[in-house]
Amino acid sequence: MAEVFINNKFMGEVEDPKQFIARIVEERRKGNLHFTVNVTYEKDLDSIYVEANKGRINRPLIVVKDGKSMFTDKHAEQLTKGEINWDDLVKQGVIEYLDAMEEENTLVSFFEEDLTPDHTHLEVHPTSIIGVATALVPFSNFSPGPRVLIGGKNQKQGLGLYAANFSVRMDMDVNLLHTPQKPMVSTLMYELSGYDKHPQGQNIVVAVMSFKGYNMEDASVINKGSIDCGLGRSTYFRPCISEELRYAGGLTDEICIPDKDIKGFRSEHDYRYLEDDGIIYPEAAVSEGDVVIGKTSPPRFLSSMDEYNLAIDKRRESGVALQHGEIGTVDFVLVTENGEGNKLIQVRLREQRIPEIGDKFTSRHGQKGVIGLIVPHSDMPFTSSGIVPDLIFSPHGIPSRMTISHLIEIVGAKVGALGGHYVDGTTFVSDKEDDLRAELLTLGFREDGMEAMYDGETGEQILAKIFVGNMYYLKLRHMVANKIHSRARGPVQLLTRQPTEGRAKEGGLRLGEMEKDTFVAHGASLLLKERFDADRTVVPVCEECGMIAIYNVYKNKAYCSICGENVEINAIELSYAFKLMLEEFKSLGIYPKLTLEDKY
Repeated sequence: MAEVFINNKFMGEVEDPKQFIARIVEERRKGNLHFTVNVTYEKDLDSIYVEANKGRINRPLIVVKDGKSMFTDKHAEQLTKGEINWDDLVKQGVIEYLDAMEEENTLVSFFEEDLTPDHTHLEVHPTSIIGVATALVPFSNFSPGPRVLIGGKNQKQGLGLYAANFSVRMDMDVNLLHTPQKPMVSTLMYELSGYDKHPQGQNIVVAVMSFKGYNMEDASVINKGSIDCGLGRSTYFRPCISEELRYAGGLTDEICIPDKDIKGFRSEHDYRYLEDDGIIYPEAAVSEGDVVIGKTSPPRFLSSMDEYNLAIDKRRESGVALQHGEIGTVDFVLVTENGEGNKLIQVRLREQRIPEIGDKFTSRHGQKGVIGLIVPHSDMPFTSSGIVPDLIFSPHGIPSRMTISHLIEIVGAKVGALGGHYVDGTTFVSDKEDDLRAELLTLGFREDGMEAMYDGETGEQILAKIFVGNMYYLKLRHMVANKIHSRARGPVQLLTRQPTEGRAKEGGLRLGEMEKDTFVAHGASLLLKERFDADRTVVPVCEECGMIAIYNVYKNKAYCSICGENVEINAIELSYAFKLMLEEFKSLGIYPKLTLEDKY
């Protein structure tokens, strides 16, 4: 007797579990039971589990009977003519949905030609075992799983046409590639996902070779001529938003050009782009410190007397200005209302991004890297037919990562470009590598993609044959212009007096234990004194009680709050964070006594 559980609740027992399961599956395929009902038999526990809960993940498979697929040529013909659809196949029992539990009791075949009498199901298509982004990677069955996953994730970060109505959208931190192209080598998923409508890369010529060491450690060498022709050129959009808020007591913000006597007034130069309504005009070229939306606000804190005395000088400046290091052109100005009926101003800034050293590029196979060198077109190596590569890829990126799909794509796209057709790189069912090689041979090239190349500077032939071909490359959103950061002196935190944190706040760059070791190893240990006194302060200390004393700047006198004035007080140099810790000790009732000694 086998126990039966429906949605994990015990419902009874059955004598013949196999017949019971076969009956449920049969009724489901007839349509008498809902297609999401799944059943499985645990032999070790002698238990049957029927699952009908919502929210479970099911996947479709073609039913196989006696080693033959239930999906026939007749079905395919009817689907093509539009006589039947997917739902009809499910109702006819040709396709059924299985969950992870029921799949444990099945034997699924990848291809129809591999079917045996033991098989119970057939994959609808071999790529259904991978996700949408991963299925976009061509020839992915020739690469290790982790690299294919990285390739799929990289495509999510690629720049392209993210939305057709980008010109009227106010999106945060977005990029737009100027000339995206359809890839020469694509997969079935490109067609199904409508990728042609929003491509995110460009077809370029790639040579696999080293170039003066500038493409070591995954870096790429880029042709300056290609950049001048528009390779990887994009626009970065960022919005500035402000609204007129209403406060208690009838006070409101005001979008305007602030008066000079207002608290926090910047300078007339900062407000030079604002029109009479306090809003900047389109196509204004702005940089750090320029005000984009002028605004004044009522005072933050009102005392009982101030409520009746709201003069103009009480208001404060609260406009929107460009932060440290920002630059751009005003692209679009929108004046509207928000949900509460307050006036809302949105200004979109744009900035053209031309590829520079440090910008990140990647193929679709997880072979990502930054630009290590931009070489003039005349200095790039060239082939005997005069083809100059757009990008030079390091050969050391292949052996350890084993991304053979990367190499096959170079050959495949080369065949497609020369032959004038697209190449299918769908996982498991792609165009055969041997066929691609044979076609390349008929086009007058070596079948392995190798070519003789010449040094662009000397004109001499490079002794080794170079693997060169076409490839689909993506520019990623990680650009130097968004990440570059340095600082000498700048803002500090109020409490600890140490430098602020983060690029947005003009923060300091942290020097850790390992960085300290490198300075010591270089013999530059004196530099550490400069680096480690970011919060250096001079504090008076009482010699008698060892507590921090008080120094009156106006009277030029020092005294101890415990011992009085007639004690010796000396100034010492220490970290403000340490001084703060001593104050914390006092609040805990601990006596932090400092014992001073002579320096020499």
